[in-house]
Amino acid sequence: MSRAPANRRPARRPGRPAAAPADRESAPRADRGSSPRADRGSSPRAGRGTGSPSERGTSPRAGRMTGSRPDRDTTGRPDPRSGTRAGGRTRIGGGATARALISEGEDSLVDVEGGVRLQKVLAEAGVGSRRHCEELIGEGRVEVDGETVRRFGARVDPQHQLIRVDGRRIPARADLVYVALNKPAGVLTTMSDNRGRPTIADLLGDRAERLFHVGRLDYDTEGLMLLTNDGELAHRLAHPRYGVLKTYLADVSGPLRRDLGRQLATGIGLSDGVATADRFRVVERTGTRALVEITLHEGRKHIVRRMLAEAGHPVRRLVRTQVGPVRLGSLRSGATRRLSTAEIGELYAAVGL
Repeated sequence: MSRAPANRRPARRPGRPAAAPADRESAPRADRGSSPRADRGSSPRAGRGTGSPSERGTSPRAGRMTGSRPDRDTTGRPDPRSGTRAGGRTRIGGGATARALISEGEDSLVDVEGGVRLQKVLAEAGVGSRRHCEELIGEGRVEVDGETVRRFGARVDPQHQLIRVDGRRIPARADLVYVALNKPAGVLTTMSDNRGRPTIADLLGDRAERLFHVGRLDYDTEGLMLLTNDGELAHRLAHPRYGVLKTYLADVSGPLRRDLGRQLATGIGLSDGVATADRFRVVERTGTRALVEITLHEGRKHIVRRMLAEAGHPVRRLVRTQVGPVRLGSLRSGATRRLSTAEIGELYAAVGL
């Protein structure tokens, strides 16, 4: 009986597909690398010791170390080139997120060559920390020469450009000084006196800047005075055209007439014309004396003393407590302080600058 040839294959059963030739790559034993046990080699733990450098870089743990998502800002800090975070969001106070997109093309302001970054100018002007100033820029609350700027890295010239925050001009020039002084009685409102009497210059000490006093206070009148080397602002604050209000506390002889306030508001006839008070109120009454507050926009010589004397109430002591938005507060007699950025901005607004 003859044998069948050695390479003859057995007949296929109907309906079953032919099996692929067996080889080592497709054999079940070779598939162990894809089994749960063999997968340990590609796990985060095994990837540190057995995987190749490229395999270790793509493991979950390695992905955190190597920053496998280059499109994501992992620092969480605003990009100074575009003023945005990843996804076009900007930080708003305390960790909240603004949805508004901020792109470099949103304003037409041309950067000044060699200029100073806008957020630095704002911070040095006393608007707030640099982080807070970036938030103001991102919220569209900062203008340069009338143009709203949303780029953190915009470069400006604070010496020649007008910068506003929330519509208020800020003192961007570093060489400008704004000072409040509580002038005592018995001091002249002048920077020098050839008779050797005390002057406000004696209270200012040695200063590199040449300061100008805004208006005057009488020799015997005390209280708030403003001094600055900003000539344009000083001129407007003192000019009657702009009607900057000044408030005084006056210790006068009493008793007061009931219609005194109405009389002052209607006008008191003086030798150089009629003078009127913008506001008047009685602060305190004590027997034959009274403390009254009077506000007016005029700046004629001895105007408050003359008005009250003409009304029948001579002034015993007079203190100026406010000029425009700036208040005397608790500033001690003879002392000075720098005005805040908000106060300077309000002074600019009061005179239309």
